[in-house]
Amino acid sequence: MLDVVPDLAVRRGEGRTGVDPADEPDRRQLGGAHQTHWDAMATQEFSTASPPTGVGLEGLREAARHCRACPLWEPATQTVFGEGPVDARVVLVGEQPGDVEDRKGEPFVGPAGRLLDRALDDAGIDRKQAYVTNAVKHFRFTQTGKRRLHQTPGSEHVVACRPWLDAELALVNPELVVCLGATAAKALLGNQFRITKQRGQLMPFEPPRSGAGTLFDGGDDEDAAVHSTWIMATTHPSAVLRVGDDLREAAYDALVADLRVGLEALA
Repeated sequence: MLDVVPDLAVRRGEGRTGVDPADEPDRRQLGGAHQTHWDAMATQEFSTASPPTGVGLEGLREAARHCRACPLWEPATQTVFGEGPVDARVVLVGEQPGDVEDRKGEPFVGPAGRLLDRALDDAGIDRKQAYVTNAVKHFRFTQTGKRRLHQTPGSEHVVACRPWLDAELALVNPELVVCLGATAAKALLGNQFRITKQRGQLMPFEPPRSGAGTLFDGGDDEDAAVHSTWIMATTHPSAVLRVGDDLREAAYDALVADLRVGLEALA
């Protein structure tokens, strides 16, 4: 069994969880020095998210709006929680919301999301029947003038946000989990996982259960050893967009091929 991301010795924030959203500044109206200041802050204070139990996906989504487990909440416009049916057979896990997602509050609705939609369609997977989320629920970026440039979240952000992802997986209990990109893959499969060497490979996976202490805490239940879910990883759609024009078609075809491998697991 592959190891999950290890706990990190991160500094814990004080007084963040109980912040009243009504007292927060409207970050969409601020920029420049304010935004740069917030970006600098987004490396300092961390705790671990504490999702409520017994509230369903909508209750989790509402609770996540007020998450202060890491400082990324402050420069971001809003929390971007997962979307999709609670009985989805497939869960797609990306890295973090991008600029468009941060503004709209929905996962994978920007350029990478449109490419993902096309790839899912070509692979025979209906996105409307899938649950789509990210390992980190806030947009991490660097402000350069009026532009907000994507910045890869650190492992401390992934660890702080991990309980939200665990809670989503516990409620949906999918048959297939697809990690889109290295951040999502390492979050669920461990730091030793390498997309370049292991992409497109199906592996058995035990989703977390409601109330479980860790991802693979199966307790003493007899059913804990029964495998019912597969997990695999592939490239993030944004990586396909970043490659040169002469390589993009091949990169896209490889993404679709990986998704088709996942579809076979559902047959």
